[in-house]
Amino acid sequence: MITPFRIRRLPPLNAVRAFEAAARHGSFKEAASELGVTHGAVSQQVQLLEDWLGAPALFRRAARRVVLTPAGAALLAEFGPALDRIAAAVQLHRERRDDRPAVVLRVNALATFSLRWLLPRMPLFRAEHPDIEVRLATSNDPLDALPEPFDVVIRGGPDAFHGYTARFVLSEQRLPVCSPALLTQRPLADVADLAGHTLLHVTSMPRLWRDWLAEAGHAALEPAASLTFDHFYLTLQAALDGLGVAMGPTALIADDLAAGRLVTPFPKISLPARSYFAYIPQARRSAPHSAVFCDWLAQQGRQMG
Repeated sequence: MITPFRIRRLPPLNAVRAFEAAARHGSFKEAASELGVTHGAVSQQVQLLEDWLGAPALFRRAARRVVLTPAGAALLAEFGPALDRIAAAVQLHRERRDDRPAVVLRVNALATFSLRWLLPRMPLFRAEHPDIEVRLATSNDPLDALPEPFDVVIRGGPDAFHGYTARFVLSEQRLPVCSPALLTQRPLADVADLAGHTLLHVTSMPRLWRDWLAEAGHAALEPAASLTFDHFYLTLQAALDGLGVAMGPTALIADDLAAGRLVTPFPKISLPARSYFAYIPQARRSAPHSAVFCDWLAQQGRQMG
């Protein structure tokens, strides 16, 4: 016996979304902000849903807030989980490759490393491993302070973290870098010439320039000016823009040096720096996609050597 097709009587989805957001926030204004529409649009959608459903009403208006009626609360208890299931189904669909779920690799890396080294190389990884979807989060937090678990965490090293296995990625040195245009305007024939330049600093490494100048035999040198930034990538961008001379990590400026966007006026004087390592939770060390990603990182690092 063939089961008759059952036609569902469903309210307009946009009206349901507007109601659910307004119910959670207790405010049409905050719901509008979440949904990216106007306050009036949310109000109209809620009114549309109330008209479609009929009595009783879903909200009571109270000053600048809205309060759910018992009927509205009952609907929210059903609509909220239903929308969650729809969102989950959509996400699962997007993660599929050829009807197979894609392997999701959760990676946490330092912000400057991600911007200057990892992201420019990610198209290569995607081309080689289209079945692995890398979800990248950036953070400078220590491993034991991360808010959620990750498959691979990229930090400086070598360090020993309980519960993690470390794999070497690449090493680097630090030395002065600037734009070619800046050198044309104000040449740097000798370290002493830095006295006529602006030195670019990063707050997390306040001694970097001081240590390099001591290494170069000019510990007492005073620059014409100094600029300080709260992220390393801002310091490097300022150097690219010709604002001054930065202390550049060689691994993170390699692409700019190769393209001629940055130059190293004193390439023979550098400071040692911590290497980059990939840290894998021991509970995930047997996961093949983590190993594939770390192998690829190490390969990219060797190519720079």
